Amino acid sequence: MNQRARIAMSEEEVAELLRECRKLQLGTINPDGTPHMVTMFYGLVDGRVAFWTYGKAQKRRNIERDPRVSCLIEAGDDYFELRGVLIYGTARLIDAPAEVLDVGMEVTRRMARLPVEGPAEELRGYVEHTGRKRVAYLVEPTRVVSWDHRKLTAPATA
Repeated sequence: MNQRARIAMSEEEVAELLRECRKLQLGTINPDGTPHMVTMFYGLVDGRVAFWTYGKAQKRRNIERDPRVSCLIEAGDDYFELRGVLIYGTARLIDAPAEVLDVGMEVTRRMARLPVEGPAEELRGYVEHTGRKRVAYLVEPTRVVSWDHRKLTAPATA
């Protein structure tokens, strides 16, 4: 088994990392073809990455022109702790107000480290207020690359 295959994560390990983390580096494509990278809080909708942004943001203009995105989610500080998922995909616009609010609630709940059930409803007023100027996106994955360097310290199996 090659080292690349050895450190790849299973689908369940990828899903676990997506549930555990809260921020991603979002890559969109600028008009001149250069990458536009920003750090964003994200939520999960049916296991897929979702995020929201202001309607006038550069990332929105970039996605309108070319919906291809990359999302890098990673954890760990030291080399043998590093885990990550790189999702290549297409950002699908969500602009129905109720759905934007749902994504906003999910992002805000995770951003504030609140449990799925409970006090997140206290944030609804904030989310509704800021959500009036926002749109949301759901990332439809086309390719997923993952790595878990913690597997490097485990004995290799044939």
